[in-house]
Amino acid sequence: MQPTLPESLLSALSALLAARIGLHFPKERWGDLERGIAAAATAFDLPDAASCAQRLLSAPLTHREIEILASHLTVGETYFFREPDSLDAFEQHILPALLQARAHNMRRLRIWCAGCCTGEEPYSIAMLLDRLIPEHEAWHVTLLATDINPVFLRKAAEGEYGDWSFRATPDWIRARYFKRKRDGRYALHPRIRNKVTFSYLNLAEDVYPALSNNTHAMDVIFCRNVLMYFTAERARAVVENFNRALVDGGWLVVSPAEASGILFSRFANAAFAGAALYRKSADADAPRLVSLVPAPAPEPWRPLPQALPEAAAVPATASLAAAPRGPGTPAQAARDCASQGRLDEAAARCREAIAADKLNPAGHYLLAAIQQEQGYNDDAMQSLKRALYLDPDFVLAHFALGNLYRSQGRHREARRHFEHAQALLRNHPTDEVLPESEGLTAGRLGEIIASVQSSLPQNAAGR
Repeated sequence: MQPTLPESLLSALSALLAARIGLHFPKERWGDLERGIAAAATAFDLPDAASCAQRLLSAPLTHREIEILASHLTVGETYFFREPDSLDAFEQHILPALLQARAHNMRRLRIWCAGCCTGEEPYSIAMLLDRLIPEHEAWHVTLLATDINPVFLRKAAEGEYGDWSFRATPDWIRARYFKRKRDGRYALHPRIRNKVTFSYLNLAEDVYPALSNNTHAMDVIFCRNVLMYFTAERARAVVENFNRALVDGGWLVVSPAEASGILFSRFANAAFAGAALYRKSADADAPRLVSLVPAPAPEPWRPLPQALPEAAAVPATASLAAAPRGPGTPAQAARDCASQGRLDEAAARCREAIAADKLNPAGHYLLAAIQQEQGYNDDAMQSLKRALYLDPDFVLAHFALGNLYRSQGRHREARRHFEHAQALLRNHPTDEVLPESEGLTAGRLGEIIASVQSSLPQNAAGR
């Protein structure tokens, strides 16, 4: 459609969205922008696109307003096993190398799908892992899926799909992992659905990598068909954060349309045929990829003026963070080890910090983060309860404990801790950076908790 709003208004809106959400709306896509703003106007109780645009530009965007905009400005065009060459490279080369390298020490694997849309990508990866990882019970696998669009995240968490999501999927996948419902839709098997943790994350704004949102020490990051819709400046910032979020030797998987020697200059280009794979510099012990086909010289990267992102989406299961800091301290050593995935060493350093300062709740909080990553959720709960015994007003510990209860389906306990955390946050200025939070402000945490609360079942007063 041809835009009808004044160019000055559309230009200001485009700049605002680029800064706060990362979405790139060049002039040739202002018609799409106006259409999305018009659709969002109803949610803001405003009569038309013009009044909605004026409202959005009149004051800083709240987290809720960003969610509403994301639900109207992002398009969920995805399906199971999309871009199979990328998944083949992961299945045949990256994953076997990781499994071999980890088989005799820490049987641990961390994967992040950034911009997960309605869940088809992370669930496709979960199905691959289900087939390829031997002795599942002996491995601790984290499969994190994040998006900025809360509507997408809710659909993803439900795990129900129509025929269109299977348009490039072998029939046996549907037969093995789905159950047909009376309405003709397909429900994913709970075993696969429970392998994925869906969380809200704004790639353009939120702090990552961080223990507080579980975006650290990743072995593989999938971010396909997302970066092409960002401004060049924002895409560079996101890629830099991805580099820091990966362990040495970790892999970034993007869409072949996003391949760029400039944008990914800090990575080694190791593209398999038909895929775009980038690897963070590795030490001698990191798993090695084999039988790679040299990649063609990439075109210079630029944002593509196409459909809106298969992007972004419900509240992050914020893990944890914390402890008394300072160069050379056991607490800082624990953090450094945890950020690179050396969890046993991190736990040992953390216990040293606790022994040196038994009454400091931050040490127990950090230990809980590490224990959760190790898969010891019961131990993590006990560590958080010790932190709260020492400091009943430790807001991040209440939030973390609420998330652990939520992950176990114990919604009544989860809501109690979330409500306590919200009450404590009222004593903090919204722009105050919370202690032990790695840069998270009180206002931002309050918004995240509100989103998490809204995702709880309405009968959360029960179990």
